[in-house]
Amino acid sequence: MTSTDTGLLGCLDADAPIARAGAAARHRTVGVMIGGVQVGGGAPVVVQSMTNTDTADIDATVAQVAALARAGSEIVRITVDRDEAAAAVPRIRERLERLGCFVPLVGDFHYIGHKLLADHPACAEALAKYRINPGNVGFKDKKDRQFTQIVEKAIEYGKAVRIGANWGSLDQELLTYLMDENAKAARPLDARGVTREALVQSALLSAARAEEIGLSRDRIVLSAKVSGVQDLITVYRELARRSDYALHLGLTEAGMGSKGIVASSAALGVLLQDGIGDTIRFSLTPEPGGDRTLEVKAAQELLQTMGFRTFVPLVAACPGCGRTTSTVFQELARDIQDWISASMPEWRKTHPGVEVLNVAVMGCIVNGPGESKHADIGISLPGTGEAPAAPVFIDGKKALTLRGPTIAQDFKALVVDYIDKRFGVESRPAAE
Repeated sequence: MTSTDTGLLGCLDADAPIARAGAAARHRTVGVMIGGVQVGGGAPVVVQSMTNTDTADIDATVAQVAALARAGSEIVRITVDRDEAAAAVPRIRERLERLGCFVPLVGDFHYIGHKLLADHPACAEALAKYRINPGNVGFKDKKDRQFTQIVEKAIEYGKAVRIGANWGSLDQELLTYLMDENAKAARPLDARGVTREALVQSALLSAARAEEIGLSRDRIVLSAKVSGVQDLITVYRELARRSDYALHLGLTEAGMGSKGIVASSAALGVLLQDGIGDTIRFSLTPEPGGDRTLEVKAAQELLQTMGFRTFVPLVAACPGCGRTTSTVFQELARDIQDWISASMPEWRKTHPGVEVLNVAVMGCIVNGPGESKHADIGISLPGTGEAPAAPVFIDGKKALTLRGPTIAQDFKALVVDYIDKRFGVESRPAAE
């Protein structure tokens, strides 16, 4: 079987890697290097994001790319929509590297990408990957020529390409053809089913064409984004069934706030559990002036809570009930979480491995001791009417009991001590 298949064809080879805990075996894909980051080929699922600055504004774009990278984005996409933006890309790359930020940059091209890459060779060189949308790379007789020109630039500069079909800008010629063919079928699909099929075929046909031009399979990533959860799951299952290209997952126009996070988590969580997906993005709409890095944190939290990667220590905290009228446990959980987040950039250097730490901050005797025993270090604070004592458990065993008005500060000091002893560089045996 090859990735050029566009019909309902046979499944991939069943000889797959051992499944991750509780999940399906990882869908086998061809590995692609994006700068220094591997996507697919068995590599851990990569988190990526996209700026919303005007790329021609070098200061603003550098600041946002750096912030996204600090938050944990391993690849960052930027808009390259006109000459001024293309001219700014090499300067952005240079400025980032002066800051010590080497995150790979992806150029997002629509309509005139072929021209921008030809006119701005320094931009073509500075980018690690080019994103092409087969629905708007060109129209009618220009489509294949302009697609070819972008792919040839990728070959010339040794860059990867993401072929990203999108529900909102689908190849209308292909969709019309499939609608006509569907109308002749004995058991036609509904319009939504045909549109899903058009997305899959748009991505696969474009990838096949890129290979014909000369782009190797280890430089191709596919995506087929939609805004509906069930549509996304269906489309990506088909893409995985018919090919072994590396796959980028994302629910396009996911929305704002909790809606966007829930929708993205629902769709991507199902696919990741199926073993599908090599790199992900939460396409969240930020509040006006809001924090763009939220989409990175949400993507990381999905991967970590599903057990696929670890990024930061986990703080398990009691949700509260009528037994926990005190707010002490809430304040302590918040303080510990905020302190860990603020400390992580430095801890990654001085306390390697600290991201696997589990801390529990519980509010009463019902589940507090049990949950605290399961954590690396945990505290069970007294609930309403309970004795004013807080047992602390370290590595599953009760270590001591805290009392008095400084319980929160004392527990935080114990967490610091635990992290230093377990993860501090000084605590590690010297290399022989």
